Amino acid sequence: MPEKISLIIPAKNEAKSLFDLLPQLKGVLPEAEIIVVNDGSTDNTQQICEDAGVKVVNHPYSRGNGAAIKSGARTSSGDIFIFMDADGQHRPEDIQGLLNRYNEGYDMVVGARGSESQASKARLFGNGLYNRIASYMTGQKIIDLTSGFRVVNANKFKQFLYLLPNGFSYPTTITMAFFRAGYGVAYEPIVAPERIGKSHINLLKDGIRFFLIIFKIGTLYSPMKLFFPASLVFFLTGLLYYIYTFFTDGRFTNMGVLLLSTSIMIFLLGLVSEQITALFYQKRN
Repeated sequence: MPEKISLIIPAKNEAKSLFDLLPQLKGVLPEAEIIVVNDGSTDNTQQICEDAGVKVVNHPYSRGNGAAIKSGARTSSGDIFIFMDADGQHRPEDIQGLLNRYNEGYDMVVGARGSESQASKARLFGNGLYNRIASYMTGQKIIDLTSGFRVVNANKFKQFLYLLPNGFSYPTTITMAFFRAGYGVAYEPIVAPERIGKSHINLLKDGIRFFLIIFKIGTLYSPMKLFFPASLVFFLTGLLYYIYTFFTDGRFTNMGVLLLSTSIMIFLLGLVSEQITALFYQKRN
């Protein structure tokens, strides 16, 4: 039997873009289940969705982008999930390309934005940094870690609902979870136009939060890849400092002890984190 598609769109005050987007989506995927998760909007988002004849899941207050994704996934009945933003940055005409790639046998296909699709040089630099760190952690080339435009196997996605945060970093978490589980992930190039309306991202607040995602990437996938290099740096520094003080003062100083002890502590923290991460990825019903 053909697989049923559920298209899930988190939305917060995106009535202006949804007015044009929803009819386009119904034209591209007439048989799909379209779900808009109204995340505490104060405009007429709900009315626009009802007029378009799509399913609406309402949050009485804003819970976050990730929380909206989880609500949509729990409500849907599809075998395949398509996630896209409501702000006009994801084009309906790109959906078929993602589905074609998915049908090649992948478990998740991510719409990968090029440099021409980045809103600013700062965001381009930040996303590039995340991609390189995540590629190092997984041993796989990750082209766009933070893209919210993706096609994914519904059953496999639901396995990791308990891991997903309520904020904007859900794409990072689900990508790392799929790589950790050994599922197939592919990237399909897309062009993301300029968003309609005002961005919900605060550069200062969310910049600090996204910086913390770098460390979350490590703990989500393989903590030892993060802790071991740090431990090695402290160990080599302590060893070199010991050699220096031995030949200059003929003794082993407190600083040398501190550096070597710190390297051992960081290494042991990595081992413990590795075991905790393994427990996190055990399948849950």
